[in-house]
Amino acid sequence: MELTEAIILSVLAASTPLLLAATGELVAERSGVLNLGVEGMMIVGAACAFGGAWLTGSIIIGALCGMFAGVLMSLLFAAMALGLAVNQVATGLALTIFGVGLSGLIGARFVGERITPAPHLHIPYVSDIPLIGHILFGEDGFVYLSLALVVAVWWFLYRMRAGLILRACGDNHVSAHALGYPVLKIRMYAVMFGGACAGLAGAYLPLAYTPFFIPGMTAGRGWIALALTVFASWLPGRLVIGAYLFGAVTILQLHAQGAGIGIPSQFMSSLPYLATVIVLVLLSRARTGGSTAPAALGTVFVPDR
Repeated sequence: MELTEAIILSVLAASTPLLLAATGELVAERSGVLNLGVEGMMIVGAACAFGGAWLTGSIIIGALCGMFAGVLMSLLFAAMALGLAVNQVATGLALTIFGVGLSGLIGARFVGERITPAPHLHIPYVSDIPLIGHILFGEDGFVYLSLALVVAVWWFLYRMRAGLILRACGDNHVSAHALGYPVLKIRMYAVMFGGACAGLAGAYLPLAYTPFFIPGMTAGRGWIALALTVFASWLPGRLVIGAYLFGAVTILQLHAQGAGIGIPSQFMSSLPYLATVIVLVLLSRARTGGSTAPAALGTVFVPDR
């Protein structure tokens, strides 16, 4: 039972940054914007979050610093892709490259430093229940926040008028503009939300997952979050399942190596992307039958002057 509990807790920890980053990217892509700079926003968020927490001694301030850094990076993307109508794919890739270099510059003075990680919830007697208590009532605040964020995004997209307008901008931006909705402004807000989530996902790594900062500590999680958004077919409910599935694969490869199972780690690492390719094929076949993919995803919108 202790081994099972340890594995489940490891999966929760590994899945949380994926879920946070993918939730923000889902909103951005629902508005019709493809931002491939998630990895860059995450790593800058990680550097700024650790710096803020180390200088102030507050995990909350560190998390806010990470979110603010993610928003600033997303505004840079928005200025290029939305304001100047630069190709979104090229802009996102450039943002990632820029973010990796910027994070190394920001975090250079913090390499080797350590902080006290985010505290875990503890409810007397309840958190001490074997297996269930530690899993449901013994995690850090980032885990519960990630799940609450998914619920809030689902409610916003499918139960609020503003969410319907945002989805309309992603499905048919020309019609949304004809109805008088500010498509560019809506997309900018969606991109900013995605940047805040990516920054928070990056902040989770040095503030809770590992209480120190090293360059490149995101280790490709931003790319996995992008794949996860497609894997979930742009639906918040499936995003949770996909995030924990991808997190389980990440932990599974570590346990497989520890148990001496002769499966190459490179093959295990490729499983999330292989699953994404399969889902893409299935989505393309189902496109005529009502696919949930935003029809205007990645398209450049230039309003009439």
